[in-house]
Amino acid sequence: MSNSMPAEPAFSVESDGETLRLVLRGAWTISASRTLENAADALAAAGRGAARVAIDFAGVARLDTAGAWLIDKARARMAAGGSATEYRSLDSDQSLLLREAAYAPPAPEAKGKRRPVVDFLVRLGKWSAMIAGNVVTGVSFFGELAAAALRVIFNPALSRPTSMIYHMESFALRAVPIIVTINFLVGSIVEQQGLYQLRRFGASTYAIELIALLVLRELGVLLSSIMVAGRSGSAITAELGSMKMREEVDALRVMGMAPIEVLVLPRILALIFSLPLLTFIADIAGLGGGMVTAYVYEGISFQAFITRVQDYIGLNTFLVGLIKAPFMALVVGLIACVEGFRVQGSAESLGRQVTISVVNGIFMVIFVDGLFAIFFAGIHY
Repeated sequence: MSNSMPAEPAFSVESDGETLRLVLRGAWTISASRTLENAADALAAAGRGAARVAIDFAGVARLDTAGAWLIDKARARMAAGGSATEYRSLDSDQSLLLREAAYAPPAPEAKGKRRPVVDFLVRLGKWSAMIAGNVVTGVSFFGELAAAALRVIFNPALSRPTSMIYHMESFALRAVPIIVTINFLVGSIVEQQGLYQLRRFGASTYAIELIALLVLRELGVLLSSIMVAGRSGSAITAELGSMKMREEVDALRVMGMAPIEVLVLPRILALIFSLPLLTFIADIAGLGGGMVTAYVYEGISFQAFITRVQDYIGLNTFLVGLIKAPFMALVVGLIACVEGFRVQGSAESLGRQVTISVVNGIFMVIFVDGLFAIFFAGIHY
């Protein structure tokens, strides 16, 4: 007993008066993919130029979606060339396949006039709407965070000190080496440039006041906040995003726990407590870098450097950086958590939101620092 397989797709050309008959035979299925497309191309070429073409299915042993689509594509090419086309000898299944898998040529792309001004305004409007949406989302999320904080204050049993301390270790303690290194190097570079520029005026010792003002008011807190946004902010977004992808956030809600109390509040509190500590360490490292550079290039002793800083730099200069730190930590934490909860169910979404979190976090840190600079200048502090 032998199993006979249907023949490969083929056709014959017959003349029926003014009508050209293309009689199909064999199996027009995807299993014959090597010859299926070639047979369809030959079918379209055979009917090109004829006034009337009839595609006869009398000899078709088997037909699937791929075969129906290619046959209908060949018919459409004949019709585009001016031929009147029709199908013959169709059964109900073949008619259904041809109808459902009908070939539809891609619509030509509309080429409108390029209007650079209008296009720019459209992009500007979309960008403005995106910013407005992010602001609304951030304010709403901050409101939820404040409500959660009030619930924890009035019900201390809801607090999670162990989680907060664990995150403080991750955000602060493990970040100390990179914070010290970056601020020491930046302090050295700024002091070196200050010495070179002020030396021409015979005022190289004023580079000490320069480095102290820059580090204590701006560089210490700014560099620490940028490092926290890039290091800890991205980690928060990745953690929350991964939990959302694995539906752990939904599981917390099912168990009757609020994700903002369990996941968000401990992380943001850890950031708020960690960044002032990192800022203090950054200030010491930046001044240390400036002190070493002043000794190497100008022979200013460490004791003279410290004495000059104490004489000319007030306590308010030191406090400016520390006052900024909690607000910058809050901004970084809010952005990181919001972007983490925006992650969808794909790795691509996770990577995109982590990138957005870092970029927006660094941008907002610089923006907040500028607002504080204007505020402190306005009150002469």
